[in-house]
Amino acid sequence: MALNFPNRSRSFDKAKSRVRFWGYDGAKEISFFLETEALLRFSPPRGGAEAGILVAFDGGLEQIHAAADRAYARGRKGTYAFTLTAADF
Repeated sequence: MALNFPNRSRSFDKAKSRVRFWGYDGAKEISFFLETEALLRFSPPRGGAEAGILVAFDGGLEQIHAAADRAYARGRKGTYAFTLTAADF
């Protein structure tokens, strides 16, 4: 089953330099973390540090969701958190 991304919420984790967002497989909530380095490779930041990263995230949402879907499809059963890196794009 493909993931759905009805929740447009995302947050920036400054300590780990990544953006967190969520996908859903039916009723299961799946957490995703996108490393900032990976995001900056295809979508340069616009604006201040955190705000610019979130704007870049929003601009690359289609690519990010596609990468999350691929990571989830090849992931292990019972895993509900995935980290996306530059290799996922």
